[in-house]
Amino acid sequence: MVENAFDTENDPGTAESDWMSANWSVPGLQWSEVVTMIVVAPHPDDEVLGIGGLLSLAAAAGVDVRVVAVTDGDGSHPGSPTVTAEDLRTRRPLESARALAALGVDHSPTRLHFTDGAVEQREDDLTAALSPLLDATPGTWCLTPWRGDGHPDHEATARATIAAANSVSVPVLEYPIWMWHWATPDHPAVPWTRCRRIDLPAHALDAKRASIEQFDSQIRPLSDHPADRAVLPPHVLARYQRPFEVVFA
Repeated sequence: MVENAFDTENDPGTAESDWMSANWSVPGLQWSEVVTMIVVAPHPDDEVLGIGGLLSLAAAAGVDVRVVAVTDGDGSHPGSPTVTAEDLRTRRPLESARALAALGVDHSPTRLHFTDGAVEQREDDLTAALSPLLDATPGTWCLTPWRGDGHPDHEATARATIAAANSVSVPVLEYPIWMWHWATPDHPAVPWTRCRRIDLPAHALDAKRASIEQFDSQIRPLSDHPADRAVLPPHVLARYQRPFEVVFA
């Protein structure tokens, strides 16, 4: 399965208004003792969509924020008459670099170049690749997509990251991406008791929104051809531009 695993044009998913009307009186995330955040992203943009606001706050607070990009995101537009997979392998990491700069993150991502859409087939290799990148120094956190996110690359990345982090005793937090599309505020498959909230002050939310704007290949159509439609149309982006983020602790 390629990266664009959800048909956001024909299946709009759960409306953002439904999410915003839910009860979000959940505990806040306590991260003041964090020294290093190692963020594992299956595709270039997942780190920003999921926890871009937290990364902006952490970077501003002096936390050492490091991003590990599992794939280069070249599977986002299969059948496109406008861009090739090779084009996207160049374009999407550049978008990610600009996006992280907009958040104030000054480290260039570590790129593992796994095949987009096929992470599950090399899950053990990913665990092995991640293990030496995880620093077991006290104050280190690792963040990865939620293991139940509904996207095969996200779930394989989560399992590999959790295995690697457990081997060196680094705590892991999971951030949802596509859960916001298919789940509902009371969905029984979502581990709500593990949910922790990060409220985003105006400057962090502005930074996140500016960061998302850097992903031109994903948020705007590449052409009028159906295969070039936006992967993240406005109704999807709305879920990532609310004034808070959540993780599963």
